[in-house]
Amino acid sequence: MKNEEFFKKRGFGHNLGFGEKPALCVIDMMRAFTDPVLPFGMNQEREIKKINQLLSIVHARMIPVFFSVVRYEEENLADAGWWFLKQTGLITLKAGTAETEIDPRIQLGPRDSIIKKKFASVFFGTDIISRLNYLRIDTLIITGGTTSGCVRATAVDAIQYGLRPIVVYDAVSDRASSAHIQSLFDLQMKYADCVNTKNVIRYLKSIKKEEKHEKTF
Repeated sequence: MKNEEFFKKRGFGHNLGFGEKPALCVIDMMRAFTDPVLPFGMNQEREIKKINQLLSIVHARMIPVFFSVVRYEEENLADAGWWFLKQTGLITLKAGTAETEIDPRIQLGPRDSIIKKKFASVFFGTDIISRLNYLRIDTLIITGGTTSGCVRATAVDAIQYGLRPIVVYDAVSDRASSAHIQSLFDLQMKYADCVNTKNVIRYLKSIKKEEKHEKTF
């Protein structure tokens, strides 16, 4: 029996569907992750194009956008905790360096919010849930990287905080194709809806344009 058939026979994999108040979350599209030469880097040209397609829609419709970046303030990376022992490439994520800036190919808007985080989930140790609650967001559209790391952690936390996580499967990426595929399968079966860019755009165009959107930081 195929994996998907096995899970669905046991009640997994039902769709959450879209809500009424979405926000777009772009995870860690920093130079440290988009430059293939750097320790954490990979070629994300295709994903950047997809993300920009989504950004053009949400900016036009005044839908909130949250970018996350990983930045460590302390010289010895003490604010990375034990994680630094697991992956020493974190040394490239020091605050104030070019590596922690959002890739210039990304269409960052003037009202977009930037969430600074230290670990995988966009929710861990940040104020994003307060911001989402203030805006009455019920649907979090998730893009960026990596699928098996920060994307997955964010999606799991999102559903635990009462949001509908929508992972845009052609706008997320991973360094290992096997990890990417398995994570998308696991997310669809248990935690999120995995939807392509085309269908997300169709949904976004159906949302009533906000009259105004205040920057949340």
